Formats: sequence, C-alpha cells, structure tokens
Amino acid sequence: MSRNPNAAPDDGRAIAIFRSLADVPSGFGPTVAAVGNFDGVHLGHREILAAVVDEARQTGARAVAITFEPHPERFLRPAQAPRLITPLPERLRLLAETGIDAVLVLAFNAALANLTPREFAERILVTALGVRSVHEGQNFRFGRGAAAGVGELAAMSAQLGFAVRVHQAVRVRGLEVSSSAVRLLVGAGDVRRARWILGRPFTVLSTRASGRSIGTRLLVPTVNLAPYDGLLPAFGVYVTRLRVNGRAFQAVTNVGNRPTFGEESFAVESHILDSRPIDIEEQTPLELEFLLRLRGEREWASPEALKTQIFKDVARAKRFFQLARLLPGGA
Repeated sequence: MSRNPNAAPDDGRAIAIFRSLADVPSGFGPTVAAVGNFDGVHLGHREILAAVVDEARQTGARAVAITFEPHPERFLRPAQAPRLITPLPERLRLLAETGIDAVLVLAFNAALANLTPREFAERILVTALGVRSVHEGQNFRFGRGAAAGVGELAAMSAQLGFAVRVHQAVRVRGLEVSSSAVRLLVGAGDVRRARWILGRPFTVLSTRASGRSIGTRLLVPTVNLAPYDGLLPAFGVYVTRLRVNGRAFQAVTNVGNRPTFGEESFAVESHILDSRPIDIEEQTPLELEFLLRLRGEREWASPEALKTQIFKDVARAKRFFQLARLLPGGA
C-alpha cells in the first residue's frame, strides 16, 4: 500500500529519530552502532544492521544507525553528487524496518566535515552515544578528508573502549552490493538486477503532475509524476507497479522526452493496465515500482505508430504479470 514516509514502523515498534547530537538524551548508551549514508538501505546495509541489532539484543544495549543529511557529496562536491536512491524520510522508514532502536541524523556541514577521525569517534560515538561496539563495511571512511578507515577506527577503539566489527562486502548473484552499484544499474535501465541488490523493486516516491495527457488521448489512462530530483532509470519503457491510496495498479511507464509529439519535454508517464477507475489528487503520495525494462525510448513516425507500439508494450507487460503470479513471491 502507499506509505507515509514519516509514519511509525509497520510493526508498531517505536523508533527514536534524533536530528542532532543535542537531541540524544544524557545516558542514552550503551549502544551498538553503524555509521553510513545508508542510501537505498540495500542488502549490504541490512546485513550490517542485522548484526548491530543482534549484538545489541544480546548485550542489553541499544541498536543505533548514524546517518547524514544531506549526503556528504552534496555538501563537499555538489556538482558531482549522486542522485539519491532514497530521500531521507524513506531512508528512515527502511532503517526502522531493520529493527534498530534509534537513528541519529547528523547535519553534514562544515563543522562536521572538519572533525578529525579522533574527534568524530570521541564526540559522537563515545560521548554522545556511549558506544560499545561499531559495525562497518570494509570500505568505510570517516573524518576530515575521509582520512581514516576501519583500520584506524580499530586502532583508536582500543583506547576509547569500544570494539570494531568489520563486515565483508555482500554479493548477490555475482554482484557486489553497494549504493554505487544500484545507481549504475538503475542509470543503465537494469532495474531487474538493481532489485537483486536492493532486496526489493527500485521505487520512486512522488506525486501526480498535470501532464499533457497524451496517453489519455490514445485511449490508455495515464498518470504523470511530478518533477523529481532523485535517481531515475535510463530513458525507456518499463513494466511497473503504481501504488496509491492502498491500491496497486499494473502499469507500463515511459521515462524520457516523448519525442514523437514534437517539442521534447521530459516526463515519467505511466499507462495504467487495470480497468479499475483511478482518481488521484495532485498531492496524493505515489509509489512507482520499476520491475523490468522493455525497450529504449525512440521517436515514432506518427502518433498512430506509437499507439501500436504502446499496445505491444501493454501485451508484454500483462504477460510479465501473468508469469510472475506463477513464480514464488510474485512480481
């Protein structure tokens, strides 16, 4: 069903969200923690956080994820910063699903960027959180200029009184799991393999835009997404599922400039396959799950030629959903 990203976790368990160090109550520790951007909260993140939760439960500590807003690259190198897989509200919702007790969201600014590795460990991990153990991936870097890694963290942990657990990279079907890998796959339109790494379909959360209703004129009901600054798949046509107001609709979605209709204008336009009526207000939250890429975007000789292709795309999408129902887990 459609989600309110600011809602409590689905299991009813309360999770604490701290928006600064000042929000962390005195004596909050002891804690077991992991530090990271956690963009996408993919299977690698989930493996580390599962270990954090397991150790916290065994030792009577609190399980904590420490993350940043904005993404450090957006502050340090905005022109080269990656588009995010998950905006912060969705990231918090997904982190809550892992069973952790709290998330500390640190504002990534000049003050934080200039902390030395030792200062970061002392002020945030030890003083604020009373950390007893830190779990990180082998490529973790921290401190001013990303000067330190897990080796340096382990060296200073002996003096500061906490343990360090280093996790090897997770691999799924021969793919190394990382946020960068998800971005590369989605950016190439390979949403199928991106799903393997994420452990769920790649999803865009947005609202409806008032588009040109091209699909409606071609006798196919359509929904256009509002402008979106997060990660989007490569231009092309995809089998998708649109979730709105607790209902799920099978769809075919075009991501691109719609060149057949003259002046190009970028849009994410979903053609709904279901015959059920759909009425969406402009501010209604939408979730668009990308399941499979059908083809690249191209310019057609006429609207009639495009209409013919749309019905071919629809037929292939319906076949996808029919076959998915026969498989364990479905589409």
